[in-house]
Amino acid sequence: MKDLTCIVCPRGCRLHVDDDMNVTGNFCPRGAQYAISELTNPVRTITTSIRVTNRPYTLVSVKTTNPIPKQKIFDVMKEIDKIAVEAPVRIGQIVKTNILGLDSDIVITKNID
Repeated sequence: MKDLTCIVCPRGCRLHVDDDMNVTGNFCPRGAQYAISELTNPVRTITTSIRVTNRPYTLVSVKTTNPIPKQKIFDVMKEIDKIAVEAPVRIGQIVKTNILGLDSDIVITKNID
């Protein structure tokens, strides 16, 4: 049996998953979906920042457009660390497409003029 805390909504249900993938403790169907996904194929959205080369000591926030497999987080972060942009940048601007072939782009999440 595995115990999890659901993070889909602010309620934070205590989920219990048995060996047959039966989920209890959830107050909505999303909790059951989350528990099964977390145990079979955990994914995460990465949020971080990258350098702005033409502004000293400036970073801009970025994120993945789609969740990536949890075991690939460090590989993706190594690739993100190589990225730098020049201002101006806009929210939604793609700075890296299809990172590591994972069907997720890296996009800017803050405007910098």
